[in-house]
Amino acid sequence: MRLCELAAVGPFFALNTGDVPPGAEGGYLPLGEEAVRLRVETVAGRLGTPDRRVAASVAFQGIAGRLLSIALGSAVVSGRVPDLTVGDLRWHPARTAPDDLRLPAPAALAPAADPQAQAALIASTVLHGLLVPLHRATRAVTPVSARLLWGNAGSSLAGSLRVLHTWCREQHRPHDAGHALALTRALFEDPLLRPTGTLRRTPGGPAFERRTCCLYYRVPGGGMCGDCVLRHPPRAR
Repeated sequence: MRLCELAAVGPFFALNTGDVPPGAEGGYLPLGEEAVRLRVETVAGRLGTPDRRVAASVAFQGIAGRLLSIALGSAVVSGRVPDLTVGDLRWHPARTAPDDLRLPAPAALAPAADPQAQAALIASTVLHGLLVPLHRATRAVTPVSARLLWGNAGSSLAGSLRVLHTWCREQHRPHDAGHALALTRALFEDPLLRPTGTLRRTPGGPAFERRTCCLYYRVPGGGMCGDCVLRHPPRAR
């Protein structure tokens, strides 16, 4: 399966499909507790925050966004959904997109002709096949709200949609832009994502308002996210 064209959408949509470069084998890990622990430490250092819950929240949102972007982008751009649960998918906790994920031999799932069928494939492989175990691993590494993490997944999906929708319109692919919106709406019908927020269509493109806070306002100088449920940062105690 060819996924190289997804890099044109943006780095979050790209997936390295070659072998691990010589000497870098030890940095790429399975998507489990060890990788999550290292990623949380990396994020905490980069954000300059001692709050592990904030780092865990941001780390989970980042990997959720990567996996959902690849699946959503491939379904819209190529018409096929990649099976990210098979093969040898590896994550490098210290690297950023597109160099953080690697899958040497990606395979496509069975063809699905409509957004509902594609959404079912993405839900079974990415949401339930990958993000549920990562959700569990994140909470094992750092105690953080389960509802907050799924809110992060919903926010990540909406963010992926906005980037993909904009790219499709800029490339004069209005049908694909509509396809991306329909597919994302179908994904938000999954019980894991349905409670996370509200996706709306506005003149400027898709907009999302989540029902939880990712805690990013606690990062020094972080401010508020555009889809935050809060109207202003809570006062410091």
